Amino acid sequence: MAGNFTRDAGLGPLDEDGHDASPLTEEEQRRMALQNILDAWDDSLGEGVDADILATTAIFAALSDMVEAYGEEAVAEMANGLADRVRQGEFTLNRTLN
Repeated sequence: MAGNFTRDAGLGPLDEDGHDASPLTEEEQRRMALQNILDAWDDSLGEGVDADILATTAIFAALSDMVEAYGEEAVAEMANGLADRVRQGEFTLNRTLN
């Protein structure tokens, strides 16, 4: 689905395995998290999980985790704004702008 995320070499101190040991920025964490999810998504599709089932399960998992962290009311408020964001194309990966 997406290209592999790799962190630029030489950003900071190395751990015992030669990997960058400096903390990841928020942007790096977001990109890495998305890449990990996309990899798991592709694996699940390859194992025969239907894309619709995978999508609804992923939404359930995300919302459940957010409710645990922030509470039902805060997540409900966030979810209220999702319809407009979807309509505006915020979640459309391959859209054509006219």
